[in-house]
Amino acid sequence: MTTPTSRTAVPAFHAKRLLYVVTGGIQAMLLPNWLTWLRASYPDTEVHTVLTPSSRRFVGTTAAAVANGSTMPTLDVWPEAPDRALHVELAAWPDAVLVHPATMHFIARLSLGLGDSPTLLALQCTRAPIVVCPSLPPDGHLNPAYQRHVLELSERDNVAVLPPVHGVSISTGEEGIGTAARLPHALSALEDLRSWKESAAA
Repeated sequence: MTTPTSRTAVPAFHAKRLLYVVTGGIQAMLLPNWLTWLRASYPDTEVHTVLTPSSRRFVGTTAAAVANGSTMPTLDVWPEAPDRALHVELAAWPDAVLVHPATMHFIARLSLGLGDSPTLLALQCTRAPIVVCPSLPPDGHLNPAYQRHVLELSERDNVAVLPPVHGVSISTGEEGIGTAARLPHALSALEDLRSWKESAAA
């Protein structure tokens, strides 16, 4: 895992409203650091975070809110007494979506077209560009089901999946492929996808 530093590269990124979805990979613990970096690097970009239930094992809502200028994250659960259509708001609000880190379970549900949480349903319906950054257990990238899910997602015109990179497994201490792509690389890919979609629509 790599945290941002003062020398972390700042790629071009022109989205005005970034929906930052965090699932239950170990790199979720870095969210406050990356939110602080995002605010400093892109002051004109509004960032709204969504925490899945599994991500809260690694990062708290208070830490995420403080790092994001006191803006509370949305929890990816259906409200007990809904006063609005949360999934519709999450689909319509962003002009860019980042899922970082993305677990194998979340990737499978997204690929299969499931909408069993507000965020999943929103991502199935939004037309905003989406970059998904898998965070996998050792040798997870070799799993045939995972490979099929990535292939299916890559066939969507508004989705790009960044391959996981080399890193050290927290559970085994061994190096291998499985670490989610670093956030600057993910933003660069997201900007490329945004630019492509804008050109295609022109």
